[in-house]
Amino acid sequence: MHTYRELFRTPEYTPLFLVSATQVTAHTVSGLALGTLVHAATGSPLLTALAMFGPALAQLLGATTLLSAADRLPPRAALTALALLFGAGTAVQAVPGLPVPVIFVVLLVLGVLASLGGGVRYGLLNEVLPEGGYVLGRSLLNMTTGAAQICGFALGGVLVAALSPRGTLLTGAALYVAAALVARCGLGHRPPRASGRPSVAATRRANARLWSCPHRRHVYLALWVPNGLIVGCESLFVPYAPGHAGLLFAFAALGMLAGDTLAGRFVPSRWRQRIEAPLRLLLAAPYLLFALRPSLPLAVAAVTLASVGYAATLLLQERLMALTPRELTGHALGLHSSGLLAMQGVGAALAGGAAQLSTPAAAMALMAALSLAVTLSLVPGLRAAREASGASAPAGPSA
Repeated sequence: MHTYRELFRTPEYTPLFLVSATQVTAHTVSGLALGTLVHAATGSPLLTALAMFGPALAQLLGATTLLSAADRLPPRAALTALALLFGAGTAVQAVPGLPVPVIFVVLLVLGVLASLGGGVRYGLLNEVLPEGGYVLGRSLLNMTTGAAQICGFALGGVLVAALSPRGTLLTGAALYVAAALVARCGLGHRPPRASGRPSVAATRRANARLWSCPHRRHVYLALWVPNGLIVGCESLFVPYAPGHAGLLFAFAALGMLAGDTLAGRFVPSRWRQRIEAPLRLLLAAPYLLFALRPSLPLAVAAVTLASVGYAATLLLQERLMALTPRELTGHALGLHSSGLLAMQGVGAALAGGAAQLSTPAAAMALMAALSLAVTLSLVPGLRAAREASGASAPAGPSA
């Protein structure tokens, strides 16, 4: 499989693509509205950052309790139910006069449920596509995520001005319901990938099995930590440039879209391992410029360039799949997704706290420096993991 056209000829890829794009748009529109609402109510950079990215912290709880269900539930039913639950939670957040603590309780619940969504969605993607098609298929989903975020932030900015933040939240809820309808009507029935009942014990056993391999551990850390710290930078866009945060978010998504397009479609497989490390460095380095509090055009350029580095995540996922047994595919991808989003929440909390003590610009530069330090420290372990993944069969080791 070498072209995007071949992807859409694959049964069930198109509805899965549409479900993913619609949910990303709903999440983006709702996140911008909620961040604006909380910032207006509290004036706190920390609470604003947590409102937009903090729910990802709850994925740590979901990853240790719910994740075994990713391979043990029928994918169509799971995706439909999750989209409806997200829509209901988003609608609740639009209730006038809802106290800020209640908003965060709803975010906590949605964050726990979201930990299951990534495993179900990307496990199904790996099942739908033929062998060797995952990177191309995930690349297109990532590109769509970038495009949906660009459109979502632009749409969210317009809707916040035209309808108010609460009206924008209701629009996000409607988009989640649309995603549920596409999943229910467009996806076929498939049995669970693994037998047995979902349970906390099963989740913990699979987590321990995945974490027991040192090569997978280094790949997971490289997927989670540098990325999460840079999302901490992005969580400060609203307090850094209150009137232009949507512009910064949109160009960050544009950079991610460009990087995933190049890495997934145009970079030959023999070059992927060579560009992975430079991409992880590129993800952080431009944010050091924020120590000088750059003008808006320069800030937009730095954000766009840095976001090209998110393509390293796509290449690291390919390595993770080479190191993972097939029966744990959904769980492994769900653990990646949950850990990534949880670290993004940690990054947002750290960045928000640093901004409270200094300035948003200084905090962004600090997070970039930390991301670079972590990336450099992981180089030896990732080199060993690359050699191990190159020697593994596609199913990966069973350790």
